[in-house]
Amino acid sequence: MEATASAKYLRGSAQKARLVVDMIRGKDVNQALAILRFSKKRAATSIEKCMRSAIANANEIAEKANISIDPDDLWVRTAFVDRGPTKNRRRVRPAPQGRAYREQRHFCHVTISLSNDERPATNGKQPEVEAKPAKLEASKRRKRGGAAAAPRAKRATPKTEETAAEKPAAKKASKKKAKTEEATSEE
Repeated sequence: MEATASAKYLRGSAQKARLVVDMIRGKDVNQALAILRFSKKRAATSIEKCMRSAIANANEIAEKANISIDPDDLWVRTAFVDRGPTKNRRRVRPAPQGRAYREQRHFCHVTISLSNDERPATNGKQPEVEAKPAKLEASKRRKRGGAAAAPRAKRATPKTEETAAEKPAAKKASKKKAKTEEATSEE
């Protein structure tokens, strides 16, 4: 049996509420309520209300179906947060370089689904992720262009004593040649 509850237009951004919902997904109801009770996140109180509503919905569904249900057997099957509307307030907040930004008030929608069915066996491992689409795999195999694809230049021959001795002599000869050319061109 599955019971769902949703809380709409909760104050706060969806990103911050997702941090809390990620902590309770897949846990027992009692463990999830304990996590929400002692969490320091502001969104935890409203998510706890939604969780208690889902428990009450499960009891109500069980009574209507004339089934006895133990709330301790419930676990969080799914929990997710959707982005709500962003309300533009008429107030402004000062910004750098003489600008001003409109304040935005973020809202989110939380949905929690509880179940008393048996959990899928994971054997202490993370659930396997579905196979990646072929398009994604093909794009990863493709070579990148530009500077990222260009290999770095490697030295053809390592420096040895012979090459190190030859180079300064060649530099001195080229400097002398340049000086003599300048002197001839000035005359």
